[in-house]
Amino acid sequence: MLLRKLVVISANLFFAVLLVAACLSIYFIYQTELPNKLKEDKVILIKQGSSIRAIANKLTAEEIVNNHLVFLLKAKLANKSNQLKAGEYKFVAGLSVNKVIELLQSGKTHSYNITFPEGITSVEVIELINNNKILSGDNIKESPAEGSLLPETYHFSRNDTKQDIIKRMQKAMNGAIDSIWETRQTNLPIKTKEEALILASIIEKETSIAEERAKISGVFINRLNIGIALQTDPTVIYAITKGKKKLNRSLTYNDLKIKSPYNTYVVRGLPPAPIANAGIDSIKAAVNPETHKYLYFVADGTGGHVFAKSLKEHNRNVAKWRKIKRSKK
Repeated sequence: MLLRKLVVISANLFFAVLLVAACLSIYFIYQTELPNKLKEDKVILIKQGSSIRAIANKLTAEEIVNNHLVFLLKAKLANKSNQLKAGEYKFVAGLSVNKVIELLQSGKTHSYNITFPEGITSVEVIELINNNKILSGDNIKESPAEGSLLPETYHFSRNDTKQDIIKRMQKAMNGAIDSIWETRQTNLPIKTKEEALILASIIEKETSIAEERAKISGVFINRLNIGIALQTDPTVIYAITKGKKKLNRSLTYNDLKIKSPYNTYVVRGLPPAPIANAGIDSIKAAVNPETHKYLYFVADGTGGHVFAKSLKEHNRNVAKWRKIKRSKK
């Protein structure tokens, strides 16, 4: 009889323990799925070498997880405690412990971006990079070759260096020119990728209107084909500034007579090197110009240009442009 009672008591105790364990398990699962109390997204740096306990305490202090013990237990039970990666992470409001662990395991750190506008010079690129407060590493002192960097928006994390961005820009430009060069028209007066980048940089500086790029390219191709000077103002500006600063004034008649291999008013053909870093669309326009008979173009007062086939027609367009400039003053 006593033995039977002990068996019943033991069975009841066992089921009670199971019930408590089941309740605790359900409560634990509930806690791991419970959203955090963040009111807004937060970016947190998890330092290299941080212990799982240090990570748990930091996340709890920042209200990214509600309970550090739940975080610790979940990470250990899931065998994830040694798989959490250091870095800077963006934790959004409402994340659960499970989602926080998934994010830390993924290594998908928070990214920043830096944008380089088309037509930017290499000196200006370096200035933007050196002034960035998130990129690490020493300031870059020497500017890369003009035209060797592809201007666009680049994403990076806090551990990326300033030199990393330069390398990525160079790699992107090499890839772009290699690909676009294969699509070039035949019988062009430009024979190398470097010459394509030189022409593209001039096109980039002449217009910001996408629809005009191929048309302006066609003007320069026509001039190169018949051997007359390109006579493009941006090359004169580069001859004066070397891309290190803005000119901040209009070109003068004397400027057009400056002795420089970059001055396309006195030197026929292309300048010796690019005058800026061209974007993809201008590179495409350089090797796929529009076919026409225009030899001249001048601003039309609306941000675009008006084109002419003869000098007489061009002079009339220039007169109209000067009249527009006087009226604006």
